[in-house]
Amino acid sequence: MRLSDFDFELPRELIATEPARPRDASRLLVVPAGAGAFLDRTVRDLPALLRPGDLVVLNDTRVIPARLLGRRGDAAIEVTLHKAEDAGRWRAFARPAKRLKEGQRIAFAPEFSALVAAKGEAGEVLLDFGVGDTALVALLERHGEMPLPPYIKRPKGGSAGDRADYQTVYAKREGAVAAPTAGLHFTPALFAALEARGVGRAFVTLHVGAGTFLPVKVEDVSQHAMHAEWGEISAEAAAAIAAARAGGGRIVCVGTTSLRLLESAADESGAVRAWRGETRLFITPGARIRTADMLLTNFHLPRSTLFMLVAAFAGLERMKAAYAHAVARRYRFFSYGDACLLERAA
Repeated sequence: MRLSDFDFELPRELIATEPARPRDASRLLVVPAGAGAFLDRTVRDLPALLRPGDLVVLNDTRVIPARLLGRRGDAAIEVTLHKAEDAGRWRAFARPAKRLKEGQRIAFAPEFSALVAAKGEAGEVLLDFGVGDTALVALLERHGEMPLPPYIKRPKGGSAGDRADYQTVYAKREGAVAAPTAGLHFTPALFAALEARGVGRAFVTLHVGAGTFLPVKVEDVSQHAMHAEWGEISAEAAAAIAAARAGGGRIVCVGTTSLRLLESAADESGAVRAWRGETRLFITPGARIRTADMLLTNFHLPRSTLFMLVAAFAGLERMKAAYAHAVARRYRFFSYGDACLLERAA
């Protein structure tokens, strides 16, 4: 398929730069499989849209303040971490990378710096912070900014509110440098309502990388290379998924990250096993979705890998029609925007 197949017009004023308050007040576009009419709801309606025995699968990764402003001599350098390598070493995107050479040091604070251990392509560098992971997280908490998407502008130094807003209420395992944004809509009250409805939940982990924001630059989308992301599905989560399926319940992935992780771990029959490792899975139309029956996700950028994934899940023409409906009714788009609930195409 061609990159142009995934383009659509989006008025800039529909790009959300602040989240809904409270979180579960966001609008929810329900997209049934087939040709059923779209339904305009809110996230608070989710329990009524699901059935007892269904299982929601959520990504419990925790976003770290992965954007750093530093200096290399007289040059200002902005760094966004995107993937942990080993203790104290991260791959990162640097701007301007042309100012950096291997062996140089970037200073972020008097007690905080990193050595450029290697340079890659497209502005990527390998940084060695020279400290252990626990110490590095503490330094990032003091000196880093939340790695908001590039279309959300903030003053230098970031916004204090984003520390809470750009984090799910159930975030647990540190390591992401982008939020699993479908999960931003959940609240303790919504979880209580889902539980009262008889809907179960299971947590998996995929540490979302900054590569999620990188544009696709090739017209033939099959030539696009995904960045690797680390994930884990526990034996407990795999058992919960198997039990829900055996009981006739539907698997409802919250976010594209949860879906990609389940698909990475599934066998040909769609059975999900305990799993940990890296995934570069790129889901495009024509792929067979084996693990999930429904997908709760935000509205994504045109020409993005995420829009390609939802087109694979629900059908390209169906998603183009759904997005046109959302634009016409002034839904809010992208990370801090509204959500849609998709049924998998037959």
